[in-house]
This record gives sequence, C-alpha cells and structure tokens, in this order.
Amino acid sequence: MPELPEVETVRDGLARHVLGAVVTDVEVLRDYSVRRHDGGPAGFRDQLLGHRLDAAVRRGKFLWLPLGGGADEGHDGGPAAALLAHLGMSGQLLVRSGPGLAERSPHLRVRLVLEPEGAGPAGALALDFVDQRTFGHLSVQDLVPTPDGAPGGLGSDLAAVPAPVAHIGRDLLDPSLRRDDVVDAIRRRRTGVKRALLDQTVVSGVGNIYADEALWRARLHFARATDTLRRTEAHRLLDAAAEVMTEALAQGGTSFDALYVNVNGQSGYFSRALAVYGQEGEPCPRCGTPVRRDEFMNRSSYTCPRCQPRPRNGRW
Repeated sequence: MPELPEVETVRDGLARHVLGAVVTDVEVLRDYSVRRHDGGPAGFRDQLLGHRLDAAVRRGKFLWLPLGGGADEGHDGGPAAALLAHLGMSGQLLVRSGPGLAERSPHLRVRLVLEPEGAGPAGALALDFVDQRTFGHLSVQDLVPTPDGAPGGLGSDLAAVPAPVAHIGRDLLDPSLRRDDVVDAIRRRRTGVKRALLDQTVVSGVGNIYADEALWRARLHFARATDTLRRTEAHRLLDAAAEVMTEALAQGGTSFDALYVNVNGQSGYFSRALAVYGQEGEPCPRCGTPVRRDEFMNRSSYTCPRCQPRPRNGRW
C-alpha cells in the first residue's frame, strides 16, 4: 500500500502540473471508485465541473485538491470543498497531455479533463485515477476548520481539512506537528509500539514498510509495550521514522512493482535500500544476523533478533 513518501511524491507532481486548471469534464467509468461521495457519480461530476484546482495538499496518506472559482466558495472567498483522494492499495493519479490524452489504462476508473490557466481547450490535460485493485476512492468533501488553527496539511496555508480527514493525526513531515504531543500520546497507550506507530489518529502516514525500517533504526522491537518507552526512546523512534521517509521521498518512494508511480508514471527505487522489510534470512546491515519475519496483524514484521531483541511479554 502506498505510504507517506509515495503519496507526497504524487502531491508534489500534482502541485507542479495541475494547479490553476479548471475542470471541464468528468468521466466516471467505475461507480465504486466514487462510493464515498454523497450523490453518486452524477453528483460527483456536478460538484467538480467549472471548479479550479487551487492547491495540492496532503496529510498522512490522504491527498486533496481544494476547489476554487465556483459559486459555492466559503464565506471568506476561500475554498469550501475539495476533491479528496485516497489511493488505497494500488491507486494512481496520472496526468496525461498531448498524445497521452488518447492513452487509457485498462484500470482507468475516473478521468477529469482540465483546462490549464490561460491555455484554452487546445492545451487540455487529463487527470486519470487508475486503480487496479479498486480499494482507492475519490470524493468531493466539505472543508472544516482545523482544531489548532494551523494549516490542514502540507501544500497549503489554509487552516482546513476535508471532513473525513478531521480525525487523522498530523504526520511526521508536517511543519505544524508537535512532536512532544505525539510522544505523550504513544506513551499513554497500552499496546505494542508498532501498533501505536501505525495508528493514523496518533501520527499519520506511517505504514508497515516504514514502521519496520524505523523500528530497526531505533533498535526497538515491534512488540515493546508503549508504556515502557522512555521519552528519549519514543523521540528516537519518531526521528527514525521521519528520517527513513525523508530518504524514501528523495528517491520517489518505495516501488515493488509498476503500481507505485508518480503522476508521470515513474517508479521510486527506495526498495533497494530497505534494511529489514522483506529481507527475511538476509544479513542485518548493522550486525550480520539473519533478519527474522513474524506474523503481525495479518501482515508481517521484519526485525533483527540481535539489534531488536524481543521483550518478555512486551516489557523489560
């Protein structure tokens, strides 16, 4: 599943290619891909036509484009709604232009035809939502104020988020995140440290891959009880998670197959630098001990048995 670096790579691409463009047509090829939108495909189309894409914003794994230029803008003249995207397991947002407009993936679910600012119809773009496994979705959602008055996410100064994202915690690359508050929230929990790191209401954007990599860097086992963590250990873990995601972002995210691509269809290559995730039986890059795989929440966790000794009953 795409994690924060993959989604941020897409957000950055959208910010460079589609901002200021106006939606001139909407084609929904699979109704299920707009299942979270009240009003169905027809309502989805109606709420997008004629609107301008004003920004590309991300919080954790959620991505949205505030809609401007319509008659239903907010009382202050700012956007009142946004096009919200969640990529699910295999969703892609691809920008097509020129000869590429004729290209249609067999997994194309939704196409937005865009007229870039000042370009006219001849310069039309298409924003394609392609989703092989159909777990992703698009919808138009009302924007609600952020409780702390800070920007809703990376990519805009607007202190608002789509309503379905209001309960999602800030992520580790968000300048408005208060790291001490996240440490306190983790240490108050009565669970394993990896479960807390994956809890999107505590801190968003961290998935299975980067959780395993961060825990390895911080020398913590995934089953360690959160209420036994010292503040320094919790900070070390968050620092490691931010570090590994920043490194992945610099390489375009983690790509294991052709599903994980940016808006130009280019894959990331951080998978070549993974220390433990997916490396069962391979030597730990730090000490040489074979990496171990354990079942975890219907998935897998990868650890170095020497660098990350398993605590007894989750405690020391």
